[in-house]
Amino acid sequence: MDTRANYHQALQGLQTKLLKMGSDVEIQIRDAVEALRLLDEPMARATVARDDEIDEQMLRIEETCFSLIALQQPMAGDLRTIGMAMKIAIDLERIGDHAVDIAKIAIRLNGEKLVKPLIDIPLMASIAQTMLRDSLLAYTEGNVNRAASLADKDDEVDKIYSTVVQHLTELMGTDISTNRQLTHLLMVAHYLERVADHTTNIGEGVIYMVAGKRKDLNV
Repeated sequence: MDTRANYHQALQGLQTKLLKMGSDVEIQIRDAVEALRLLDEPMARATVARDDEIDEQMLRIEETCFSLIALQQPMAGDLRTIGMAMKIAIDLERIGDHAVDIAKIAIRLNGEKLVKPLIDIPLMASIAQTMLRDSLLAYTEGNVNRAASLADKDDEVDKIYSTVVQHLTELMGTDISTNRQLTHLLMVAHYLERVADHTTNIGEGVIYMVAGKRKDLNV
């Protein structure tokens, strides 16, 4: 196999690593929110424990990117693709951190009863997971339209976030333990809103990678 074929194989391997990391991070979000919804401490602790593997995946992707740049001296188009892979890995690692933050809140609330069943927070998580999948597909396909469509889903998440903040704030009163739980749930909603923002960051990077233009999807 010649050097160029090896290079293209390495690029494909890089995309495979990104998709695997993205899938694992998506599972982290799903399990963290489910652990919170059910107040399932073992599930929450398992989610926290998997964070080290997410961090390792980010480092392996960065090493692959640096190796490709150093050994292959890619042209401008491929260089943007490789640089974007590093940026995506960082965003995925941060999304994973937010999943851990949510799981830790589920652990803190262990033994309590939720003030109200969680409906909007799981919905935010579901939309954020779809956004994550779409952002990675946009990268692997080089699909500007798919990347741009993330803006509409981000707007959905923002609207639900505003509703959650309003409803939870209205439930606050004089009971300290209730207010503490509500504050934790407000933080969870904030973390999910940030997850959506990270996926739009990926979409913006894809648009720049393909079209060479900067577009703000998070407005």
